[in-house]
Amino acid sequence: QVQLVESGGGLVQAGGSLRLSCAASGSIIFSINVMGWYRQAPGKQRELVAHITRDGITSYGDSVKGRFTISRDNAKNTVYLQMNSLKPEDTAVYYCRSYNPLSFVNYWGQGTQVTVSS
Repeated sequence: QVQLVESGGGLVQAGGSLRLSCAASGSIIFSINVMGWYRQAPGKQRELVAHITRDGITSYGDSVKGRFTISRDNAKNTVYLQMNSLKPEDTAVYYCRSYNPLSFVNYWGQGTQVTVSS
């Protein structure tokens, strides 16, 4: 069993910052997995926010480039998402995803709500 537990969501005013964390536990070789953050707003499809490979190569969705930063700590089996200059349109449930490129197995967290007020 693998568990991904997100934390750090909440209510923040526009222009503010939040830091999300996703801690992995269980039968997972965290260091080789691609870790990602996705989000889903009401009535919209889930979209990629950012992902980071085991080598630290990062990629971001166009709407968050320059504002969000993804990082990982393999020693703690944790991935982070630093979100700055938040906008009301960033309001969504944010999900953590772990993808093993060797076994092609995906895991998802339960999600954490981020609400940005104007």
